[in-house]
Amino acid sequence: MEVQLTNRQQHILWATVRHYIATAEPVGSKALVDEYDLGVSSATIRNVMGVLEKSGLLYQPHASAGRVPSDSGYRIYVDQLITPSETLGREVEVALQKHLQWEDWSLETLLQGAAQILATLSGCISLITMPQTTTALVRHLQLVQIEAGRIMLIVVTDGYETHSKLMDLSPIPEETQRDPEVIDRELQIVSNFLNSHLRGRSLLELAYLDWSELDQEFQRYGEFLKNSVAELTRRTLAPTATQIMVRGVSEVLRQPEFSQLQQVQTIIHLLEEEQDQLWRLIFEEPEPEDAGKPKVTVRIGAENPLEPIRTCTLISSNYRRGSIPVGSVGVLGPTRLDYESAIAVVASAADYLSEAFSYFNP
Repeated sequence: MEVQLTNRQQHILWATVRHYIATAEPVGSKALVDEYDLGVSSATIRNVMGVLEKSGLLYQPHASAGRVPSDSGYRIYVDQLITPSETLGREVEVALQKHLQWEDWSLETLLQGAAQILATLSGCISLITMPQTTTALVRHLQLVQIEAGRIMLIVVTDGYETHSKLMDLSPIPEETQRDPEVIDRELQIVSNFLNSHLRGRSLLELAYLDWSELDQEFQRYGEFLKNSVAELTRRTLAPTATQIMVRGVSEVLRQPEFSQLQQVQTIIHLLEEEQDQLWRLIFEEPEPEDAGKPKVTVRIGAENPLEPIRTCTLISSNYRRGSIPVGSVGVLGPTRLDYESAIAVVASAADYLSEAFSYFNP
């Protein structure tokens, strides 16, 4: 349920989150009166904090303690109450340009250096994926009817490797259900469309075809093709466990949120032994209509599907070759982090690596 806040409630939530980020201590009304010019009394602040607690945006870790932001409180803070720091964004660009030399370094060395700078500036664990393969080019695509309602997509690359995906075509128009020849003719037309648009282009570009260009009578193929092609591409370009650069672990694990040894061990195990799961989380492919529009994704606490980081915040963005995402930049830290700075750092690093990647892959 969406929570509608008054201006006063927004201001007090903002101040509470800011103070907790800075101190790691539960926040009381007196601290907000002393530190922020809220223009209201301590009693009013207490009442508003009580309302925010009932709305699920704050909670009390102990009966006699102040309040702490919940995941939902952080979500409203990120979505409605802050603007990423442009100043820090520029500082990130300057630092990357100053310390990283495209001309003298390999791509892997460049990414390692960027990961270290990102960890230092954000105070978080930095995560940068190696770019996905772009040398495999599409040589031929074919859609073949296997049986009623079952279709196979076959992709042959320029190296004569073959990849296939079996798909269900649903719903099938009634008038064609008993006439497989009609479906065969349509599949050939759609195959011709795919080949004319994708032959000679990289395998990654499969997921970013504009399906709206299909003639109206073939639009019913668009949705299932879009989903199936994206799945085939992800499976074909599945990562290995060495494809994420990780830096800044020791600094972050000194934070009070990571005082439990078992929690620390599960996070380290994820970073070291289960990078394939992490890769699938941070390399998030946008919908085709959003291709070319880089965005920063912020997953807070329980929004993370991976159990070891459900008490953490993961902020990530893709870096690109042209409009096609080829890798990701991310930071991982406690939910109590400086979101304005972290979002700006990730966005600037992704922009910088997109520019660098065009140098390595003109």
